[in-house]
Amino acid sequence: MELREVIETRASVRQFAGDMVPVEHLREMVRLAGLAPSINNSQPWRFIAMTNRELLASLAGAVRGKVEEMLPVCNDEEERRAKSQVEWFSTFFEDAPAVIAVVACPYQAIVDKALPHTNLSHDDLNAMRGHPDIESIGASIQNLMLAAVNMGYGTCWLSGPLIAREALEERLRIEQPWRLAAMIAVGKPAHTTRQREKKPVEEIFELIN
Repeated sequence: MELREVIETRASVRQFAGDMVPVEHLREMVRLAGLAPSINNSQPWRFIAMTNRELLASLAGAVRGKVEEMLPVCNDEEERRAKSQVEWFSTFFEDAPAVIAVVACPYQAIVDKALPHTNLSHDDLNAMRGHPDIESIGASIQNLMLAAVNMGYGTCWLSGPLIAREALEERLRIEQPWRLAAMIAVGKPAHTTRQREKKPVEEIFELIN
């Protein structure tokens, strides 16, 4: 596909066919994810690909437990529906043929070397700069998802499971300074998907000359 078609085709996929994703395809998605721009070329990422059903079920179970802890059962029907939706959107990944956990670590900025005689910390500067570490992770995830689409797969970028970050990191043996940043479900879509309607360019584009 041409790049424009890949971008226009990409959509969030939450229901997958049973086809497995070959490991060489997962490796290629990660290779292309690793070509994304990052702050100071720090490349503050690692990618853990998972196809083990027992592991994915265990991760989803941890997330369900956290949802139960955070959102106690109540008698209000609207709240029950909302809780059910939150749980499903945070755990449907267990039925995906593959899931990729994106793991991030802190970076050292050039400006950090100029901070010892100031009252600013690395975290202060990182926030002032718009969290370029998080932006870097986002760029790599976008690369990965577009690569997957170009290879005939569907994906969904998940942040919901991070409510159980500590339990997930323990199961995935992620140790400090690394932290789980996101999860991406990958597989052949179960049915035809369309990208949801986006704002027209006239609404989001501005030129100052």
